[in-house]
Amino acid sequence: MNRVRVTALCLLSTLAAGDCLGADWPAWRGPLGNGVSEETNLPTHWSPTENVKWRAALPEPGNSTPIVCKGRVFVTQAVGKQRTLMCFDRGDGSLLWQRGVTAQFADDPTHPTNPYCSASPMTDGQHVIAWFGSDGLHAYDFAGRKLWSRDLGVQRHIWGYGASPVIHGDLCFLNFGPGERSCLVAVDKETGRTVWQRDEETGYGKPATSDVRGSTQDTVATYIGSWSTPVLMAVDGREQLLLSWPRRLAAYDPKSGRELWTCAGLNPLVYTSPIPSGDTIVAMGGFNGMSFAVRGGGSGDVTGSHRLWHHARTKQRIGSGVIHHGHIYIHNDPGVAECFELASGKLVWEERLQGPGKTGQNWSSVMLAGGNCYTITQGGDCFVFKASPKFELVAVNSLGQRSNSSIAASNGDLFIRTHAALWCIGGKQ
Repeated sequence: MNRVRVTALCLLSTLAAGDCLGADWPAWRGPLGNGVSEETNLPTHWSPTENVKWRAALPEPGNSTPIVCKGRVFVTQAVGKQRTLMCFDRGDGSLLWQRGVTAQFADDPTHPTNPYCSASPMTDGQHVIAWFGSDGLHAYDFAGRKLWSRDLGVQRHIWGYGASPVIHGDLCFLNFGPGERSCLVAVDKETGRTVWQRDEETGYGKPATSDVRGSTQDTVATYIGSWSTPVLMAVDGREQLLLSWPRRLAAYDPKSGRELWTCAGLNPLVYTSPIPSGDTIVAMGGFNGMSFAVRGGGSGDVTGSHRLWHHARTKQRIGSGVIHHGHIYIHNDPGVAECFELASGKLVWEERLQGPGKTGQNWSSVMLAGGNCYTITQGGDCFVFKASPKFELVAVNSLGQRSNSSIAASNGDLFIRTHAALWCIGGKQ
């Protein structure tokens, strides 16, 4: 990566994190939204009784990932008809406050494995912003005072929602959807006022000749949608806001919302976020769908000029991957980890990761730190493996509790959300 791009990406990190400290984890996938931590002293071995600093019980299952900033840990949580944001003390796990709203649409559809409040919160060190689907976008300060609320309308999809808000500069971006109304919206982080909005026609609920499974029997295209969280990157000094939509990846000017370029090659279901590295972006579809790499930049449709490679069919992917030293690492839903060459898309290795949990299925996005990849399966098995072209399993750490979350890192500790508890994993106590 050249110096111009490194400087630009460091600037984006500073703007995104705001007042958070350098080793904080202010968003679902960290300061840059790419799942990468600069820490090198994170634990690699733990259990329900080993290297546990604290454990805080949670009232109901949830899929969102905790964020960490300025001595606080925040997590979104559904409690009956309440949609809430919880704030814990980072030092001992005590609950400091819990705020939220009563659901207006308690019967909103979702998948049984995707509880309400599945979108992770985001903070800049002053505002903590959480999205509760049809029940609005909400901003709080660190003392739990509500700063503003926005009703963005009804969000309805048979599998619910999950995209997290992203703060950058004075704006907060949100992929509002999936469903009949899908849009990328930017609001003022101080007031919640809409600054710009870009609607996306996905075809959800519209008549279709075939669905994503290739059947011609279904007449309604419900197997369509994007749960992708936007990601910021810079190419040659130009900021770009990236979002994976059904069938395509698009880049926008974050200040105006103007579409800069688009690249085709995804299937109608997209769960993962784009993965930028240097001037290259990897986009991955779900439901055994497609993936590709594209050079950032250009204008208009860059499919023919900038797309580097394309996979027509892959394993089911829900969690997002990471890029390290020219290789892509992903842990798929069926429980298979894979390594690909970034430049060519060539498969280097694939390994099924199986622990003592009852299921090896994985919705966790990969977190990279110190040359290791961290994930947690639905069975509660935490895998640590080397980010290397040669597969090397470092550890399997079972918590014995189901999880659909991702692992966060901050100041030498790991923060893991299971369906039953919020865990802080660190050195021996």
